Amino acid sequence: MTTEVVIVGGGLAGSEAAWHLAQRGFMVHLYEMRPARMTGAHTTERLAELVCSNSFGSQLVDRASGLLQAEIKRLGSLLLDCAERAAVPAGGALAVDRNVFANSVTYALQAHPRIIIHREEVTAVPSGPTIIATGPLTSDALATDIARLTGQEHLSFFDAISPIVTADSIDMTVAFKASRHRRGQGADGDYINCPMNEAEYRRFVEALLAADRTPLRDFETKDAAYFERCLPIEELAARGPDTLAYGPMRPVGLRDPRTGKRPYAVVQLRQDNLAASLYNMVGFQTNIRWGQQEQVLRLIPGLEQAEFIRMGQMHRNTFINSPALLDATMQFRARPGLFFAGQITGVEGYVGNIATGVVAAVNMARYLRGEGLIEFPKTTMVGALCHYVSHAEPRHFQPMKANFGILPDLTDSIRNKRERYAAYAARALADLENVIRQIDIRQIDIVPVS
Repeated sequence: MTTEVVIVGGGLAGSEAAWHLAQRGFMVHLYEMRPARMTGAHTTERLAELVCSNSFGSQLVDRASGLLQAEIKRLGSLLLDCAERAAVPAGGALAVDRNVFANSVTYALQAHPRIIIHREEVTAVPSGPTIIATGPLTSDALATDIARLTGQEHLSFFDAISPIVTADSIDMTVAFKASRHRRGQGADGDYINCPMNEAEYRRFVEALLAADRTPLRDFETKDAAYFERCLPIEELAARGPDTLAYGPMRPVGLRDPRTGKRPYAVVQLRQDNLAASLYNMVGFQTNIRWGQQEQVLRLIPGLEQAEFIRMGQMHRNTFINSPALLDATMQFRARPGLFFAGQITGVEGYVGNIATGVVAAVNMARYLRGEGLIEFPKTTMVGALCHYVSHAEPRHFQPMKANFGILPDLTDSIRNKRERYAAYAARALADLENVIRQIDIRQIDIVPVS
């Protein structure tokens, strides 16, 4: 039996897969090209670095992200354990101090006796047992070889990063702390809210539409398409004057303490680190030129004097046409022993990427032992995601985040949405136990650094 596995990519999926295989007794060679070769979005050499939001989504089990978290926690996820250790207040969501989180993952993998980390670029798909988890910023050389292997061009869309501001530069005589509908852990709420009246909102949208955007590079413009769930704010604003007010700037569930009334629109900022010194602008991805970004964003009440430590930007996001290439086990159909995991498969969201790392690792271990591969039940969120990316219509394939819409309908019709979602969750967790009886769950016995 082969006892060594190559994993290419030290992001969320690759790091999770490395842990699971090492815990099952296999020697793992984890390749991460940073810092020898950096990407346009990463800033450190740490494994599992988060480059977009710092939120893993709602922890409530009757929410799609919360159900997926519950499932991978039951499966022994290292990264979810690290995320919970690095948690910062975020209402009912799991948000993390991104530096503490990445440090914890990096330490755990470096300390594992069966994981060898190679800091070098892989330019071609390795020939032995391999998991490709290179994510949305796969290097050009490896992307070219993947295209050769798959026999078709890889697809690409653009992911956008939200700005981050320092907390003490926000004018709290205008902004206020609150969570929608008073949800949250903090006494005053877990979000900082910048309220706008209609005149302020119209002025902001006008400036947003007039601002210059950063031109895409030549290699990025080919087949460029935005992922619908991660649209830049200027793209949303171009769809109609009130699109933002009904989207990321919706004021539902909030009251401006200065007036006692609901604002016309609101910009929410979420805590980004444990010290609560940094806040990211929720849903405010943008590709406006950096100089003009500051001018436009300073039109937001409360941010007139804000100190921006990271401006919004966009980067290429590459993924394969998984329905034409992968089984729901995450194995490449044309080559046994080759698996894909993470965002390169078309799964969106941090927790979804981690989940596919678990699936790929579990099935790689079974492959190496000569056992049959496992398809997780479609009634579970992890199984539904893997089924979607492997069975969607290839000609119209688009990335997918965890959502209850991809789960099979319940036999009994439940009209109340929250009750229906709770029933979905109960069924999912019960069906997951059938899988757990077939696989060996390994304990997290290396405590990540704090």
